[in-house]
Amino acid sequence: MSDRARRGADAALIEGFLEMMSAERGAASNTLSSYRRDLADYTAFLSARGSDPDHAGAETIRDYLADLEDRGFAASSASRRLSALRQFHQYLFSEGIRGDDPSGIIDGPRRPVRLPGVLSEKDVEKLLEAANAAVEASGISDRDRLRRARMHTLVEMLYATGLRVSELVSLPTGALRGEARFFTVRGKGGHERMVPLTEKARQAAARYLALRAEADTGGGPWLFPSFGESGHLTRQAFARDLKDLAVSVGIAAAKVSPHVLRHAFASHLLQNGADLRVVQQLLGHADISTTQIYTHVLEERLRTLVTEHHPLAKERG
Repeated sequence: MSDRARRGADAALIEGFLEMMSAERGAASNTLSSYRRDLADYTAFLSARGSDPDHAGAETIRDYLADLEDRGFAASSASRRLSALRQFHQYLFSEGIRGDDPSGIIDGPRRPVRLPGVLSEKDVEKLLEAANAAVEASGISDRDRLRRARMHTLVEMLYATGLRVSELVSLPTGALRGEARFFTVRGKGGHERMVPLTEKARQAAARYLALRAEADTGGGPWLFPSFGESGHLTRQAFARDLKDLAVSVGIAAAKVSPHVLRHAFASHLLQNGADLRVVQQLLGHADISTTQIYTHVLEERLRTLVTEHHPLAKERG
């Protein structure tokens, strides 16, 4: 088959696939345009190597993904291309155009793991001390004292529990009952988990609730109420106040966020000997693979352990 005929045959296969995606799956026009562009690039790659969609094997598809990497495609963009190829080859198989699907055994490009930014224990301690000192300051109004006590409680509870910020700001008032050292939180997917509370966090919460009662704000269903539409403090408002607190103690605002404090909770637990499975449960991760982003902490701890305690790791006199 001539090159011109081959290009025409490839284009016909792509158009048949796009028609199916439009008619059977209701794909949007911009999605179809992306598929057409991706598949045109793929078939051009095959043609340059003397192959075509009817005969390309798994190794050829891997070569195509390697070519995308060489061209500077991000892993996310290459993954999107691979998704298009898989659907295309599934179509060819289902239509009997070819008797197999070579894309089924292809692993997607691995995205580089971005390690979470982690505050040191010293930095977290500075934040907590500053938040507490702000409540104890003299010459402030009752309203300001209540607001500062709320902030101190939020920071103490976030670092003590590792809650997602959305879970924290939407806690009901009844979550903290009396002297309870644990409370229940409903996380992603409606799953409930038990969360322990440190003594310092309990003390901060007790002071905040006492000030709230004195202010006679009317209570309400939320532990951290506000006048907004949701009825409770928003994630954005907490994040803004947390950055202000960080700047007040000489920590760059860009280094601090509720999510960073959650990471600090997990990393500091692991650094001090906690089991990865325990941290998984506390964070509310459904899959241990999500928690394994923290394995860099474990690796560093093991390296330190070997360096400090293995007899052959010490310098010999």
